[in-house]
Amino acid sequence: MTAFANIADTREALDGADYLVDDGMSMALYLAVKLGQPLLLEGEPGVGKTTAAKALASALGTDLIRLQCYEGISASEALYEWDYPRQMLGIRLAESGDNELAAADLFTADFLLDRPLLKAVRHSGATPPVLLIDEIDRSDDEFEALLLEFLAESAVTVPEIGTFTASVPPIVVLTSNRSRELHDALKRRCYYHWIEFPSVERSAEIVRRRVPSASADLVRAATAFVSSARRVDLDKPPGLAEAIDWVTALQTLGVTRLDHADARATIGSIAKTPDDVAAVSVALDEHLAST
Repeated sequence: MTAFANIADTREALDGADYLVDDGMSMALYLAVKLGQPLLLEGEPGVGKTTAAKALASALGTDLIRLQCYEGISASEALYEWDYPRQMLGIRLAESGDNELAAADLFTADFLLDRPLLKAVRHSGATPPVLLIDEIDRSDDEFEALLLEFLAESAVTVPEIGTFTASVPPIVVLTSNRSRELHDALKRRCYYHWIEFPSVERSAEIVRRRVPSASADLVRAATAFVSSARRVDLDKPPGLAEAIDWVTALQTLGVTRLDHADARATIGSIAKTPDDVAAVSVALDEHLAST
């Protein structure tokens, strides 16, 4: 298995995947790989939780398997489904050949459609995949309970066949925006890390990597403003993703300085409600007047 030698190696490998981490984050990702313990990342939207899993897979040179959670997500969407069209075809072929087909013949591994959890368990190869269970807080209590066997044993049970257990357990990263409190049973199975918004300097470095063609002055000024805008009473404070979107939009328009009129015209990159657009516009005027 490809792994990190130590925490410094973890930081360097993630840096190579264009993901800058602090000491706490490099420790969390190193332990997720070294110990094989699921990693629960919480933080405000836009701090880079999902990107962490993507960068981890890239740094390890392995597959990323993503399960996007939402309200009402079902077990079949997360675990497996039966390939009903193929089963029906099997029945018709058997009938046309005057062959007997028992029900058990239709419920074998050949007729399974792997969804993210079973796909992670049945993944082949020496290097395990990174399984991203994204926005777990958007699912319901029943779905959390469904995950407990998987998180504890890296196993998925199919009643008609039996239990599939991973030969090499996947590296599991769960993310949460804390829209609701997760159950203790799930949290006990995970290593926990809270991601803070990065400093202005680190934010600028991240944005500069994502939008290398943008001017240094624009990147520095835009990230400084986005950081200050989080102190305004907003419905949805902007995160790093919004800062990257804003700088990308401004760079596309040929803007090199934040005091350009297009900076105000593109506020929709960082403000996502009418009230926030108005508040951020006022904040930008005040910010430019003070600089």
